[in-house]
Amino acid sequence: MPVPLHTTGKASFDDIYSRPDPRDYYLRMSELDYRIPELAKPHLRAQILEYQVATNTPPTVLDIGCSYGVNAALLRLDTGLAELTRSYAEPGLSTEDLIARDRDRIRAADALQGVRFVGMDASGPALDYARAAALLDAVVHADLEAAEPTDEQRAILAQADLVISTGCIGYVTEKTIVRIATAHPGRRPWMAHFVLRMYGFGPIEAELDALGYRTERMPGEFAQRRFASDAEREQVLENLATGGVDPTGLEDQGWLYANLYVSRPIS
Repeated sequence: MPVPLHTTGKASFDDIYSRPDPRDYYLRMSELDYRIPELAKPHLRAQILEYQVATNTPPTVLDIGCSYGVNAALLRLDTGLAELTRSYAEPGLSTEDLIARDRDRIRAADALQGVRFVGMDASGPALDYARAAALLDAVVHADLEAAEPTDEQRAILAQADLVISTGCIGYVTEKTIVRIATAHPGRRPWMAHFVLRMYGFGPIEAELDALGYRTERMPGEFAQRRFASDAEREQVLENLATGGVDPTGLEDQGWLYANLYVSRPIS
């Protein structure tokens, strides 16, 4: 069955985010050589450690578009996507078995003791799993493109010291980022976003600048995954051309690529 395209031009995988556990998610992503969370892992870990050194306090990390807690799993279990995919492909396990196993793994081998992970996503089932499995300490089920956070959601978002994302920019815009950045009335969180090159970071960077941030694009391009279809490839290349971005050696080789943008408040 052809993979439908989101209005942004990227393939839509909404169906795999509605399952009670991550098995179908990891299987589908592995078929496309999905790798951005693993490539992001050392950079996100560096941001966590830098925050801890700067403040002498382990941060609360807010992962936007967290789905089943993938970034939290990679960081807290100090593992890779291939290992996670294999673990969720183990036959004969119920959703309850997977939840219990993940909770046991976090309890026994959390590589980031003291760091709290909060997940925000539009998928209730994905959040429910990640919270039940103890991959996430708290969750926010919200679409901040459509509405302001509720008071309860704002209170959770205001706890964030470091905001991260590895693929949701484009689906979410400056509306969401500003609502998160201003959730706390007295301080601004650090941010680290991996952003597909076809979207860019300009509108978000401008809004963050107005809030007192300085943004730096870090060196390198990061492969996200292979194109899901010829239609996605054509649409992405068209979007890049419209934005004046040269795909030579990158997207024209059949992969989506992202850049890392780090934004910190100028205090």
